[in-house]
Amino acid sequence: MPGDRVLAGIALRLLAIFFLSTMSALVKLAESRGATLFETMFWRQACALPVVLAFVARGPGGLGSLRTTRLRGHLARSMVGVVGMVFTFGAVLLLPLAEATTFQFTVPIFATILGALVLRERTGIQRWSAVLVGFAGVLVVVQPGSNDVPVGGAIVGLLAALFVALVAILLRQLRDEPSGTTVFWFSTLTLPLIAIPYAFHLKAHDLLTWANLAAIGIVGGMGQLALTGAAKMAPVSSVVPMDYSGLIWATLYGWLLFGMLPTPMTWVGAPIIIASGLFIVWREQRLGKQQTATAAPED
Repeated sequence: MPGDRVLAGIALRLLAIFFLSTMSALVKLAESRGATLFETMFWRQACALPVVLAFVARGPGGLGSLRTTRLRGHLARSMVGVVGMVFTFGAVLLLPLAEATTFQFTVPIFATILGALVLRERTGIQRWSAVLVGFAGVLVVVQPGSNDVPVGGAIVGLLAALFVALVAILLRQLRDEPSGTTVFWFSTLTLPLIAIPYAFHLKAHDLLTWANLAAIGIVGGMGQLALTGAAKMAPVSSVVPMDYSGLIWATLYGWLLFGMLPTPMTWVGAPIIIASGLFIVWREQRLGKQQTATAAPED
């Protein structure tokens, strides 16, 4: 039943956010054990590949579904995605987990801006107002001039959200490709690029650190597959609100692993950013229904 698929999509999205929040905590933990940014990025992609291949092999068409005629599109998505990964992992390393997660909630805000500027989508005063409210929430979290949240880390966190929104736009052009195929080409095309700087940062580690690096890739790959699966099962407006559960996991991991809790102003600013994002998602859903009703043929 359609309702069952929506519930399954919501459950998958919650699982995906748990996996990706766990990956962020493992990235920060690996850095505390001496791993560098490019090491974590390389093993994130390398160890995700077996997970993705196993997923694809069990699906329709098996490994043959990896063949594609959209290599240029996958290449563009991968180039933007790898830059976004630098900023995403960089934000996790520069900021407490809760604050790094909070800046990810600005993705709908950037998606609105990019939709208007790049795709020439019509954006009304209500959505622009939501964008302004969202950035007001960012200012509440950052508190320019205070030392609670580094401004440099906040900028990296916002750039990470911007590139996630850019990837979402590029993925629209690949929506006819199976999700496993898209994830496979992202890992495969970016590995050689990441391997170049990684070659200059080769380091010896103990067994626990290597296990940590491997876990980043395995958990990250599972999270990415769950994320794409949720998008296929349920409307975006139904599953996106589940993303805010990431703040719970980030707070828990930050406290358990690093003895850090969100700043008081993060608790004030995060709901403002979340409310802005939810309004944008609700507004897009409402406009989509109106357009469908307008386009429907008369009886």
